[in-house]
Amino acid sequence: MALDLQDLSVTPKDATRPLFAPLRLRVTAAEVVTVMGPSGVGKSTLLDAIAGHLPPGFRLQGSVSLDGRDVTTLPAEARGIGVMFQDAVMFPHLSVGDNLAFGLTAAVKGRAARRKAVEAALDTAGLAGFYARDPATLSGGQRARAALMRTLLAAPKALLLDEPFSRLDASLRAEIRGFVFDHARARGLPVLLVTHDSEDAAAAAGPVVTL
Repeated sequence: MALDLQDLSVTPKDATRPLFAPLRLRVTAAEVVTVMGPSGVGKSTLLDAIAGHLPPGFRLQGSVSLDGRDVTTLPAEARGIGVMFQDAVMFPHLSVGDNLAFGLTAAVKGRAARRKAVEAALDTAGLAGFYARDPATLSGGQRARAALMRTLLAAPKALLLDEPFSRLDASLRAEIRGFVFDHARARGLPVLLVTHDSEDAAAAAGPVVTL
């Protein structure tokens, strides 16, 4: 499993120059590659382009391939790429368990099987018994763990991390960072991390790309 970017660049609609130089990069299975650079250089926009969420005001050049399959023109839901953002946003009108079930792959069929899969994910996240909980009652660390489990329940083939640790207290960052990296590596996922934090990059223990 590998995520490949071939001469990928993004240009604002009314601009003549791309946000960053064409990027050629391979992220292999269980590897975490870190992307760093100053604010405004296009780090989050790069992830949007890879995941298929690029806004209409941008032009994409180059290609994105996953496990040897070109996904550049596919809609986001068909790419098999999971994303974690700065804010672990959860639907306030749904329970914690129903939030996770929202991300569950359609390959898991039947109410009982889907409930079992979500309960197992909650247990893995240290949230056993939280199915019926209101997401507003979760701590920052609990929300981050739940958000990762929701992403993984969709069975992605690659994972993009858009500064998912930046809103956490310093005391929690190392714990949640380790939790996310360990689970991604255990599944053999190629991971691309965007961050401003050199400690995130050091913990990723992989190549660092500067835009």
